[in-house]
Amino acid sequence: MKKILNSLSEDEYVLILETKKDQIAELDEDELIALHTRIRRARNKYTKLYRRAGSAKVAEKKGRGSGKSANARNAGKAEVFEDALSRVSRRLAAVSRQSARELKDERLGRARKDAPSFSDIDTGSGKVASAGKARVDETRSSPGKKKFEASSIAAGARRQAKKDNR
Repeated sequence: MKKILNSLSEDEYVLILETKKDQIAELDEDELIALHTRIRRARNKYTKLYRRAGSAKVAEKKGRGSGKSANARNAGKAEVFEDALSRVSRRLAAVSRQSARELKDERLGRARKDAPSFSDIDTGSGKVASAGKARVDETRSSPGKKKFEASSIAAGARRQAKKDNR
């Protein structure tokens, strides 16, 4: 691992140093997202290089095993960036959870402040003063309803007659 870290370019090495625990501890969510994106791009670059070079060496070396050993540097770099990405991802997840919790608490606090208090409402005895109005179906005597019911009865009678004739 040390050998691979020494083989990184200066920009890549600085990027890896930015993912150390004490460095990412002071970053906010947006800065962590930007760092996560940069690390992910570097990891994808070396993973892609490793796969492409490996597939090209298979034909040349006549086997996947022997092709892999010739491509160890790209695999190592991809692994270094994968480790760095996992550190940043864990920190980003923790910061995101904390941010979501704070937003939720803030939203609930506003909702509690804006909501009416039930202790201010005069409850009284809890009984309704009037018995209410009896509900009566007034559509029963309409011509449309009579026609619909007659049609329904006739259809039922036709179905029954058809069954009886079998």
